[in-house]
Amino acid sequence: MDTSIQTDLETFRTETRAWLEENCPTSLRKPIKSAEDYFWGGRNPHYNSDDQKLWFERMRDRGWTAPTWPTQYGGGGLSTQENKVLLEEMAKLQCPTPLFSFGLSMLGPALLKFGNEEQKAQYLTEITHGKVWWCQGYSEPGAGSDLAGLQTRAEDQGDHFLVNGQKVWTSYADKSDMIFCLVRTNPDAKKHTGISFMLIDMKSEGVSTRPIKLISGKSVFCETFFDNVKVPKENLVGELNAGWSIAKYLLTHERSMIGGIGDVRNEKPLFQRAVEALGLENGRLSDPVLRTDIARWMIDQEGLMWTIERTTDESKAGQPIGAKSSFFKYYYTEQNKLKYELLMALEGMDALAWGEEYNDGKLARDFCRTKGNSIEGGTSEIQLNIISKRILGLPG
Repeated sequence: MDTSIQTDLETFRTETRAWLEENCPTSLRKPIKSAEDYFWGGRNPHYNSDDQKLWFERMRDRGWTAPTWPTQYGGGGLSTQENKVLLEEMAKLQCPTPLFSFGLSMLGPALLKFGNEEQKAQYLTEITHGKVWWCQGYSEPGAGSDLAGLQTRAEDQGDHFLVNGQKVWTSYADKSDMIFCLVRTNPDAKKHTGISFMLIDMKSEGVSTRPIKLISGKSVFCETFFDNVKVPKENLVGELNAGWSIAKYLLTHERSMIGGIGDVRNEKPLFQRAVEALGLENGRLSDPVLRTDIARWMIDQEGLMWTIERTTDESKAGQPIGAKSSFFKYYYTEQNKLKYELLMALEGMDALAWGEEYNDGKLARDFCRTKGNSIEGGTSEIQLNIISKRILGLPG
């Protein structure tokens, strides 16, 4: 690396660390326990504390809710190298993400690439400022892994589209303000070529949601229904019937998000949990089988983190992530399932307890929830197919 660039980065690191120390409330510097701990934004925002509100506003005003986005849309305009430094310094201080949003992780990148200038100016700024809570309308009861088989239809009514159909597994649909949605606009075309990408207000007449309860006892998933919903023509993103390219592009960002890229640093180390549960014997964990399983998990996790680091550097050099997002999605979700299997083994019979003194069975609930990780965002089987074809080059 050029020495002048290195010097600039070190200066940026020093200034960033000082700013974070001064501006991130100490009450927030702790591991995130669940999605409810995040601030999600929205038209009717809910903050868990005054400090959470203060932290969000400070980061928003600095453009660091979306550090690498252009400043004209409320982003920070940072380079990928500067963003990497920012994330590292936030992790060291245990500074939480100021805003968690599907708008940031999925819709925003798609709008930056495919949206027109009016859409960028309106929606990207709303995203970075946390003014809208977005959800995703992709899967349907008959179109999950075969997403291109979707049947939700949008008919051209001259000055607007009329949308009818159903989506399923729409996370936080009952809390969301807007939904980015795949709809069929040409039923006579081949299924991949008759799909469009639209933005729909969840408060529109004819939109309704119904929560879905999971085996874990809690769920953010909903069914979403569209009954003669009017959608303005300006809410079409990209060209009519050309939404599949946008859908695929957005899926790479969704899989990277589910894959947990860059955000596994605040969890309590598995080894520490093991020591607390089992104790040491001659400086080693007393259970040799669990000791081996945990060591294997830690080695694999370290390998995953270094692979993420390498891919981040490749992306910085202009190489697209592309199908690698499928690798991260697959590997991290499988690692996450294994982690909770090990945690269940460490707790023994207590892990199955379901009472108030056992935190309402949180560990068992979380264990059950991990099974959904390998389904949402494209099943593990689908990811393995993509990896075999697009990364390994194996025949179909």
